[in-house]
Amino acid sequence: MAKTTIACPQCKQPIAADITRLFDVAENPQAKQTLLSGAYNLVQCPHCGYRGQAPTPIVYHDPAKELLLTFFPPELNVPVNQQEQMIGPIITKVMEKLPMEQRKAYFLNPETMLTRQRLVERILEEDGITPEMLKAQQDRLSLLQRLAGTTPDARPEVIRQEEALVDEQLLMILQRLIQSAAAAGEGDSAQVLVELQQDILENTEFGQEVLHQAQEQQAAIEALEKASKDGLTRQSLLDLIVEAAGSEVRLATLVSMARGGLDYGFFQLLSERIQRAAGEEQAKLSALRDTLLEMTHEIDEAIKEEEALAQEVLDAILAEENIEEATMAALASINEIFLEVLRARIQAARKADDEAQLKKLQQVASTIQKISAPGANIQLIEALIQAEDDEAIRTILDENAEELTDEFSQFLYSLLNQTQGQEGREATAEKLQQVYRQVLRYTMQRNLEKSA
Repeated sequence: MAKTTIACPQCKQPIAADITRLFDVAENPQAKQTLLSGAYNLVQCPHCGYRGQAPTPIVYHDPAKELLLTFFPPELNVPVNQQEQMIGPIITKVMEKLPMEQRKAYFLNPETMLTRQRLVERILEEDGITPEMLKAQQDRLSLLQRLAGTTPDARPEVIRQEEALVDEQLLMILQRLIQSAAAAGEGDSAQVLVELQQDILENTEFGQEVLHQAQEQQAAIEALEKASKDGLTRQSLLDLIVEAAGSEVRLATLVSMARGGLDYGFFQLLSERIQRAAGEEQAKLSALRDTLLEMTHEIDEAIKEEEALAQEVLDAILAEENIEEATMAALASINEIFLEVLRARIQAARKADDEAQLKKLQQVASTIQKISAPGANIQLIEALIQAEDDEAIRTILDENAEELTDEFSQFLYSLLNQTQGQEGREATAEKLQQVYRQVLRYTMQRNLEKSA
């Protein structure tokens, strides 16, 4: 985004800034979250040191909800007729980008918001946000706005005072803002938000827990990688797991990564070690065995459920007239287990010499292979959706860190948007939300390490 010269809100000296006036969800799915946060059009004046939001006219457009909102900051003291002259071309630009059939009557009557607060409320109303939900969201957004306009030296104290508001939801909002700012070329805003993210993680109990979990997961991954290089055996895997038993995160990470190694022979070795032990050590090992049995059972049951779901998804695709379109619509549900089910069905159709069924199945496979959108690393998305819990997702993210680009996050977010609200796909939407949340947390941590 090209720099725009504006007057500093405080000293009125000309300064260069990244300014966004149009927030169009049709062009950028993250535009809504950026606007709701208030962390946009952030400037820092080199003359007087002012840090905060630059007042500028705003147009918000969400075609799916036929929502067109305008806001003109009252502090600009611009007459109404001049406001219309400034905002009108922006609205015209939005409308001209749409096909004729999408240029509906709401463009003729944009809603004028008198305050930024009312702008936020109106957007959230369309999402069915309750007053209680709105207040909780607004409290977090207000904190981010306040921190964005606070000097770095003063931020830690403000964060400690408002630590109750620092949770996963706030960090998700913040990470989305960083990605949006970076994708839009708003370098100044992105840098302010990355610094803010670092301050929040370093100065809150929740942030410290996020960092601690990341460290524990990384330690488990490194230990397993080292053992694998030396030649991983059931005995060495057992030693690793026993050593990790004191950390729930490390243990879950190892089990999720090495599920295939936790077979009958592994549990036989563990039982023999329990028999040789005595007292407190024997009790700990017995408890560990129970925990491992429960973990592996949950993993196996999840796989069975995924297989049943994959069968249902494939049957639904095959029942549609347009196989390619149906496959694309079900993309969020297509994972490695689905591909295994698909391969098995293709083999069965060939064995039964069922040409009609085989043709449909091959259309599904061909459609999946053709997907080549930027960031659309389908194999990675398949693996992430298949992962049984957050620890397993984190492990996959560690193994594919280079693939976690802004384009990948945006593609994943688009899949989530497509799935949410679709009848019968609530489970898939929930899983995608879990994956997207973990991707945001992971990239957030990576940004923090880079800025350190």
